[in-house]
Amino acid sequence: MRRLKKILIVFTLILFLPQGGRARVYLDIDSPTFRPFFLAIPDFVPLDPGRKEKEAGLSLQLANLLNMTGFFSVIDRKAYLEEPPGERVIFPDWQAVGAEFLIKGYYDDRGGVWKLLLRLYDVVKGENLLEKTYTGAPRESILFLRRFAGDVLQVLTGEGRIFQTRIAFTVKKKQGMEILSLNFDGTEPIIEKETKSILMSPRWSPDGRYLSYTSFEEGNPDFYIKDRQTGKTMRVSTFRGINLSGGWSPTGDKVLLTLSKDGNEEIYLLDFGNKLLRRLTNDYAIDVSPTWSPDGRKIAFVSDRAGSPQIYLMDTDGSNVRRLTFEGNYNTSPAWSPKGDRIAFEGRVQGVFQIFTIGENGENLRQLTFEREGCYSPVWSPDGRFLAISKREGGRGKIYIMNASGGNKRLLYGGEGDASSPAWSPFLP
Repeated sequence: MRRLKKILIVFTLILFLPQGGRARVYLDIDSPTFRPFFLAIPDFVPLDPGRKEKEAGLSLQLANLLNMTGFFSVIDRKAYLEEPPGERVIFPDWQAVGAEFLIKGYYDDRGGVWKLLLRLYDVVKGENLLEKTYTGAPRESILFLRRFAGDVLQVLTGEGRIFQTRIAFTVKKKQGMEILSLNFDGTEPIIEKETKSILMSPRWSPDGRYLSYTSFEEGNPDFYIKDRQTGKTMRVSTFRGINLSGGWSPTGDKVLLTLSKDGNEEIYLLDFGNKLLRRLTNDYAIDVSPTWSPDGRKIAFVSDRAGSPQIYLMDTDGSNVRRLTFEGNYNTSPAWSPKGDRIAFEGRVQGVFQIFTIGENGENLRQLTFEREGCYSPVWSPDGRFLAISKREGGRGKIYIMNASGGNKRLLYGGEGDASSPAWSPFLP
């Protein structure tokens, strides 16, 4: 009997041990009933209790970072009640203004060195969920805020690396074209490639080191790969006709291409290991826009073999071809969610292209956008929670980010030129 009791006690303890290091997820953002949670972020206060001046700029920047995820609604600071001095938190006061979570910040900027102490609280339970201290040069303060915003997302949602991603896209300007990339928050622009000719279809490698694209700079639409670490560019596929950049395999050792070297556009698989090129489609129709499933077993692509462009699926050896989309007479630009459950694409509705998602089984079609001038080229974030799209406004393209449900659209790039063809990086170091 005693032995049985011991076994039961041990079993009970095991049940309550953390499983695989997984943290508790507070917010189920994938729930169909999800709503943004109310968050309060008051001005940061000095670590030195003898100083009285508050820092509003950093708290506003942090609020902006968390707001852009669509997971939080930051409460207007005009509603905040007066706080007592020091680090004591009066949770009933924050509950009174509707806050569910609270971030308090403390800073020291003396001696040319920034020190930030940031804490996240569950207001309802009165718990300290997260505490981080950062020290560095003043210019690093935005990096500290990005890291903390990511940590907040990690604690509350189970995934917090979205601020470690970039979105690349093409921009057509008067003097030529460029591939530009920006952080998730729209900062730190990098010109990845610029030329006086045409650029198309940027694609990231799974490790983020390489960026592939198609360029007309030698007169033919050739396929290139840029090493972002060294800056060197390789001209990889130069067949006469189209050499259009497609998706990289999840393992990064293969890439899909659309080639027209044999007459019409067909899909090929280029294996970097053995340098073999294998044709996957063989049809009188046009086959383009290939993209991998996250498990590397299937490929989605576009074909007009049924009379109009539609989304099809096939196995990675080109077999088992089946049609996915049946509604609408023009569906293109498929992008497979990293979660593997849905495929985003653009479809024409009453003459205007909109963004849709559909299940891998062809069911549960959802229209995400309802814009007057059209939306194009959806791509998923690596966590599957966001989509980047090209949206027409005033006759030119701009890049927007929205949640996977289609909500919380925000402008990422609306600068000079006509922007299109977004590509979302993996999580970067």
